[in-house]
Amino acid sequence: MTGESVGAPGSEPVRRNHSSGGPWEAAIGYSRAVRTGPLIVTAGCTATVDGAVVHVGDPYQQTLVAFGIALDAVRALGAEITDVISTRMYITDLTRSGDVGRAHGSLFGDVRPAATMVGVAGLIDPDHLVEVEVTAWHPAG
Repeated sequence: MTGESVGAPGSEPVRRNHSSGGPWEAAIGYSRAVRTGPLIVTAGCTATVDGAVVHVGDPYQQTLVAFGIALDAVRALGAEITDVISTRMYITDLTRSGDVGRAHGSLFGDVRPAATMVGVAGLIDPDHLVEVEVTAWHPAG
């Protein structure tokens, strides 16, 4: 569900917020993704579906789910996977970076965005192994 637009009346919105209805969006006060002009940025996305962590213990599948949520938000704001220019992956176990990288490659192998993978001490739920962010650039058509 796309949220309110901010901009001058009668003009192209300067900013559009998108909410996926995730459990932390309202509680913490953020949007799943924000579009400002051609720039679309997602918040961190995890393998949380309907309020529950899925694929516990499987970083490959969690990465696919998390990027799926991010890409759904990108699409909701008018862009596609081919518009993705940058990705970031935060993982709790660097020994599993191959699994996370393989999932990233299966999605973005043809797009080849700039990518960052960083090891972190933990995420908001101990069952989360991966959190991802996506940046896309899609000029208004």
